[in-house]
Amino acid sequence: MEIQLHRQNKAVHLKAINETGNEVHLDGAEKIGGENLGFRPMQMLLVALGSCSSMDVLSILAKQKQKVDDFSVYVNGEREQDKVPALFTEIHVRFEVTGEVDEKKLHRAIDLSMNKYCSVTKTLEKTATITSSFILNGTQEQSI
Repeated sequence: MEIQLHRQNKAVHLKAINETGNEVHLDGAEKIGGENLGFRPMQMLLVALGSCSSMDVLSILAKQKQKVDDFSVYVNGEREQDKVPALFTEIHVRFEVTGEVDEKKLHRAIDLSMNKYCSVTKTLEKTATITSSFILNGTQEQSI
């Protein structure tokens, strides 16, 4: 696996390109010259966690023949205060799903992703407590 990063301005705006040519833009905080032209690196870690677990959950639900109409994930992270580096200490992942989905199957799919399959979760849990929950068809949020 290889990712290329190319500077886009005279400050810290970067373009990342993967092996198949897909691109994402990253930028730093204003105090280091950033201009809010892309994700910050720590935000990308949360994107990686959310997308990794989403792919797992959607794949598991498809194998279980569950009909997902809409699927969203919200990832919130808290970092250490006044430290350099400032690692994540708490991360919460909330899945919001609508469709003809069995609640127990959704719970199990999320549990399998977060505790067994998602490599990003397994990497980040070395420094952060990671929790998850779901809302199915607008019902009350349930913790995993």
